[in-house]
Amino acid sequence: METKKDILARTYIIFIGLLLFCLTIVGKVLYIQIAEGTYWTELADKARIRLEQIEAERGTIYSDDGAVLSTSIPEFDIYVDYMADGLREKEGKLFMENIDSLAFGLSKIFKDKKVSGYKKLLQKGFRKGERYALLKRKISFTEYELLKKLPLVRLGKNKSGFIAEVRMKRLYPFKLMANRTIGIARDSNKVGLEKKYDSYLNGTTGSRLVRYIAGGTGVPIEGNDTEPQDGLDVVTNLDVGIQDIAHQALERMMIENEAIYGTCIVMEVKTGKIKAIANLGRQSDGSYWEDYNYALAASEPGSTWKLTTLMAALEEKVVTNNSTLNLEGGRWMVSNRTVYDSEIHGLHQATVQQAFEKSSNVGMAKLTYYYFNNKPSAYFKYLQKWHMDTLTGVDLPGEGRPKIYKPGSRMWSNTTLPWMGFGYNLTITPLQTAMLYNAVANEGKMMKPYLVNAILKEGDIVHQFDPVVLEGAICSQETLIQVKQCLEGVVLRGTASKLQTPAYNFAGKTGTSLVADKGISYDDKIYQSSFAGYFPANDPAYTIVVVIRNKKHASRFYGGLVAGPVFREVADRLYAGYLQRYTPFQATTDSISHLYTGTKKSLEVIAAKLEMPYKDSTKNKGVAHLITSPNKKGIMQGSEDAAGLMPELKGVGLKDALKICEENGWYVAVKGVGRVSTQSIAAGSKVKKGQKIILMLN
Repeated sequence: METKKDILARTYIIFIGLLLFCLTIVGKVLYIQIAEGTYWTELADKARIRLEQIEAERGTIYSDDGAVLSTSIPEFDIYVDYMADGLREKEGKLFMENIDSLAFGLSKIFKDKKVSGYKKLLQKGFRKGERYALLKRKISFTEYELLKKLPLVRLGKNKSGFIAEVRMKRLYPFKLMANRTIGIARDSNKVGLEKKYDSYLNGTTGSRLVRYIAGGTGVPIEGNDTEPQDGLDVVTNLDVGIQDIAHQALERMMIENEAIYGTCIVMEVKTGKIKAIANLGRQSDGSYWEDYNYALAASEPGSTWKLTTLMAALEEKVVTNNSTLNLEGGRWMVSNRTVYDSEIHGLHQATVQQAFEKSSNVGMAKLTYYYFNNKPSAYFKYLQKWHMDTLTGVDLPGEGRPKIYKPGSRMWSNTTLPWMGFGYNLTITPLQTAMLYNAVANEGKMMKPYLVNAILKEGDIVHQFDPVVLEGAICSQETLIQVKQCLEGVVLRGTASKLQTPAYNFAGKTGTSLVADKGISYDDKIYQSSFAGYFPANDPAYTIVVVIRNKKHASRFYGGLVAGPVFREVADRLYAGYLQRYTPFQATTDSISHLYTGTKKSLEVIAAKLEMPYKDSTKNKGVAHLITSPNKKGIMQGSEDAAGLMPELKGVGLKDALKICEENGWYVAVKGVGRVSTQSIAAGSKVKKGQKIILMLN
C-alpha cells in the first residue's frame, strides 16, 4: 500500500512539473507576441531587407575615327508581383478584365508561347499569389518598349505588378579585329583597354533596398534608390581602317606559312600614337584568333636588334659606315664558339654599312667584341638611354619586361656580348623595337607609345592624353644620318631588296632568329621572322613592326620573305589611302540645311549640345531625323518602325544602328567606317530574329 502511494506521489509531482513547464512556455510565447511583438517584427523586416547594388552603364570605347569598338546595350529581366495592391483590389477585377489582351500581347511580342499558354501562366501565378515571379529573361530594349504599352502593364508596376530589372550587355561590333587590344569586360578577368581604363569606363554603382519574401524572392522598395553614374567614354588612337589593313595582311601571311603566331604594330611617327595592333595565334583547328597580345611579349629579337649595335658603335666614334670589317666569309670563332651568318654571302672585307645591309652576324658580333668587350658598361649606357632595358609604359596591361644580362650575373660569359650584338642572349618586346625605330624615323626624338587619346563625359573631353617625349635626341645628328643610310641601304641593296617599290622609298631591317623558349629548343628549328621599318623614307609618317613565329622546320622563315611582305602590304595600302595630300578646308558661313539621323535619344543630346531649337513631332523612340535650316527652328521627325520590319538606317551612326539591330535580335556585319550609307535589307522589309544584315558605312 505504501509503495502504491509513493508511486502516485511521484506521478503527481512529475505531472505538476510538466504542467508548470508548459505554462511557462505558453506564457513566454504570449509575452513575445504581445509585449515584444513589435520589436521582433521590426527585426525580422530588417533581416529580410538588403541594400543591393545597381550596375552603372559602362562607357563606350571609340576608335580615333569615331567608330564604336566596344559599347553596352541594355537588356531586361521581367518579373511579376501577383500580390501587388492593384492586382488584388476588388478581388482581382483589374487582372481578370485585362488577362486576355495581356496574354495576346505577350504572345505577339515574344512569339515563344501561344496566347493560351501565357494566359495559363498568368492565371497560375495569380492563383498562387506568387511574389516577384520571373516572366521573361534577357529581353531587348525594343521588346521592353513594346511590353510597356500592353494593357495592365502600362498602368505602372504598382497596379500591374510588372517589374523590370535592367543590366548592360557588352557589345564588340568588330568582333575579332583588335580584340586583344580593346580587351574583354569580364567581371573576373578583364584584359586590354577594358582593364587598363576600367576605373573610367565602369562608372559609379548605384544602390536600392530590396525586401526578400518567401522562397528567397526579392522585391525592390520604392523611393530608396541611389542612381548609378554611367561610365566615361574612351577615345583611342586606333584607326579602324589601318587596323583592318594590318589584320588582313598579317592573317594572309600567317595562313600561307602556317605560322604559330604573329603581330603587326603601326605607329604614328611624330606622336607615338599606336594606330593599329594586330595579334593572331593559331588555334587547334588551324584558324587564327586574337588570343594573346604578342606585341607585348618579350623574346629574342634577332637581327632587328642590330640597329642598337650599329648606333652604339657610331656614337662611340670607333667606326663609321665606311670602316672595314672582315666578315670571315660568314663564319667566325670566338671563345670556342662559332658565329654564323644566316645567309651565305662569301664576303670577307666589307664596310660597316655593307655588313649591316647583308645582316651579317659576324660583323655585328665583331663590333661589340672589339669595341665594347673591355668596357661593356659603355654599351649598356646606350641601351639604357634608348629605354631597351625597361618597359615602354604603353597604356596596356601585361607588357613583358625585357631581359638583358649584364657583367657579374650568373648568365654572363665571354660570348654573351658578341651574341647580344646580333640579337641573342636578351629579350625585348616588338613594341620596344617599334619605339626605337620610330625614334630614328622621328629625327632622333623618342616618343612614348600610347593608345588612348581622350576620356569623354557625354561628349565633352574631361582628360586629354598628349604625346610624351622620352628622349629629345637618342643620338647625334652625325650618327642619325649614317643609321638612316644603312636602314635605307637594307631595302635598296640588302636583305630586303626584293621588297622595293617604285611608288615610294622606305627604310628598315629584316630579322631572323632561331627560337629557344617555353619548352622549345634550338633543335626544333622554329624561326621568328621580323621586319621593322618606316616610310616614306624621306618624310616618315608611320613606323611598322611585324613579328611572326613560324612552325617547326618551315621552308620559308627569313624575315625578308615572311615579315617583310606584310610590312610592304600594309605600307602600300597606307600610302595609297592615308598619305594623299588634300586641299585644306576653308570655313564659310553656313547657309544650307542639315539632316541628322539616329535614335531620338542621340539627336536630343546633339540638339542640346549645339543649343539647337527644334519642334518634336516624333511618335516613337526609334530612328528619328532632325532637320535644321539657317535662322529657323529645326524639326525632329520619327519613322514608323513596326515590329519585325526593317527601319531606314541610312545616315545613322554605327552605335545607334547597332543598338537598333541588336534590340531586334538581328545579326549585324559592318563594313567601312562612318555612318550607314547602304543596308542589305531594304527599309520596310520583313526581318526575322537572327537574320544577318550587312551595313555599309561611308
